[in-house]
Amino acid sequence: MAKVTEEQVREALTDVIDPEIGLNVVDLGLVYRCEVDDDGVVEVDMTLTAIGCPLGDQIVDQAKQAIERLEGVKEARVRLVWSPPWRPDMMSERARMLLGF
Repeated sequence: MAKVTEEQVREALTDVIDPEIGLNVVDLGLVYRCEVDDDGVVEVDMTLTAIGCPLGDQIVDQAKQAIERLEGVKEARVRLVWSPPWRPDMMSERARMLLGF
């Protein structure tokens, strides 16, 4: 079984769209940590743009599913974190342009 890379995980996460904003979680800067172990377990820490986001569980579930579709992934563990708090300057340049920042 081929080992999946952090780059592949982040690429898979570009399929996860924040439905309120319409951009993917990677460009929004919501993915803080991504680690892949030798057994194919992927751990991701991510946040949301707002603590009270009603779609948080849905976004986390979509992230888990996107990662687990990758060849070489045995299990995805996606953890929602609130530190550091998300800020608009965490977005990619592309996202800032699209959103007018």
